[in-house]
Amino acid sequence: MTKHYLQYLTEVMDHQWNDLALSDYNENHEYTFGELAVEMLRLHVLFEQLGLKRGDKIALCGRNCANWAVAYLAIAAYEGVCVSILQDFTAEDIAHLLDHSDSELLFVGPYVWKDLQLQKMPAKIKAALSLEDWRPLYERKGNKKENAVHVLTTDEWQEAFLAKHPRALEPEEVYFSADPETLSLINYTSGSTGSPKGVMLNGRSLSNNVEIGMKMLPVEPGQRLVSMLPLAHMFGQVCELLYPLCSGTHIYFLTKSPTPSILLKAMKEVQPYLVVTVPLVIEKIYKKNLDPTLSKWAIRTFWHMPLIGSILHARVKSALKNAFGGKLRYFICGGAAMNPVVEKCLMDIHFPLSIGYGMTECGPLIGGNPPKYFKARSGGVPVMNMEVKIDEPNQAGIGEILVKGENVMLGYYKNPDATNAAFTPDGWLRTGDLGRLDRKQNIYIKGRNKTMFLGASGQNIYPEEIEDKLNNQEAVGESLIVEREGKLVALVFPDETLTKRMTKDEILHIMRANLEKLNHLIPSYSKVADIEVQDKPFEKTPKRSIKRFLYK
Repeated sequence: MTKHYLQYLTEVMDHQWNDLALSDYNENHEYTFGELAVEMLRLHVLFEQLGLKRGDKIALCGRNCANWAVAYLAIAAYEGVCVSILQDFTAEDIAHLLDHSDSELLFVGPYVWKDLQLQKMPAKIKAALSLEDWRPLYERKGNKKENAVHVLTTDEWQEAFLAKHPRALEPEEVYFSADPETLSLINYTSGSTGSPKGVMLNGRSLSNNVEIGMKMLPVEPGQRLVSMLPLAHMFGQVCELLYPLCSGTHIYFLTKSPTPSILLKAMKEVQPYLVVTVPLVIEKIYKKNLDPTLSKWAIRTFWHMPLIGSILHARVKSALKNAFGGKLRYFICGGAAMNPVVEKCLMDIHFPLSIGYGMTECGPLIGGNPPKYFKARSGGVPVMNMEVKIDEPNQAGIGEILVKGENVMLGYYKNPDATNAAFTPDGWLRTGDLGRLDRKQNIYIKGRNKTMFLGASGQNIYPEEIEDKLNNQEAVGESLIVEREGKLVALVFPDETLTKRMTKDEILHIMRANLEKLNHLIPSYSKVADIEVQDKPFEKTPKRSIKRFLYK
């Protein structure tokens, strides 16, 4: 039976009470495991004062930081339901998701709050607390006295905490756990104001994901890690927070946008045992640092020769590991396929690479392997307590990938139609991905039914949401968002009823203005780099949907 990840965390706190657990990189803000336990219990006192109960929704929206992790864990240990919202959504979308999720309390970062405070707070939100220092940014006034909310002052809060915990806390006094079967997390896959899809995950899903990480990538207590992926996404949340922390890892959070220079500087200083990232990061490093050398005639000639090739491989591997701090044991990628040239190079030099397969609806793991068992171009084998099968495979064994097991979501919050559509009649989750399995159960992704793009830092980008906003702009008839070399490009066919008397230059001028307006309406990670005007309408299916596969 899967043990709740909070029990693993309690055991780590007991053994590593005075060891550092969470730090904001290049900032004087950190927690030992003992301080983390105390801060979680302090937040519980605040939750009680605000009248929050088990199962109530508490939203979390802000950049990665130590306090994001503290708030998340405090909510879980209180047996509340954490609503994790990506901080890059627009303020309008965030306000909508707060309302849709029935959240009663909001932890929010300054970057989000500066725009969100201009929005009307949903009626259920009692208060908004700063992720910087827990100070109240918003308290519901209420038309009636009983509806008004007062957040404890610092002195009142400390007094209430000491009244509940009169003795100085010791490791043996701390015990965190929760019912693994109840709803623990709602993770929104988009900020759409239409029919949001809030993935509901219970404690069992999260805990099984944590155990998978522990068994697949064992950790020695006190090892370190740099968190760069958005914690509001399941990949970063599980692989850069829950699994490593429950293994005794000291996590450093990049609290600002991780540019290549900041990232590599942090890696050299922290010397992580594990790097969790999306393929685009290593592909950029390869293109900038390795490709100029590896593409030289002499290197290409000697690369596959037995003796000289081995020497070259060892030097490249050493240089690459040193770029990541020199103590790297695992390099885990997910979210998209890796460039095959880059993947082959990493495997030639025996770099500790493994590429996994997953989705938010599985919290996120479906497939994976330790680096020594990783097979090129695959997404690993089905992880512990998960089953994978191919639906209606063709002659090549390719069909939609279906999954079942402990990681699978409970459904989409308040969206029964989407939930029903996500499952087969006999209970298998439809991934929307096309793939096949080999004899050893390695999963090979061959295409996507879905149209999602993956942003540079792991954000999900849904082209339909961008297209909806673009189609409302001046003189736009229909549009299509495509991805080219990691950048988004808008293809537009103009509304001929409005543009038939215009020149091509006049139409292009309008579209350039539309592009600027569009980029003010969408999150920063999904900005559109360019816009192109099409000479003829997009080709359609019988259902009048654009044949996306024809356009690149």
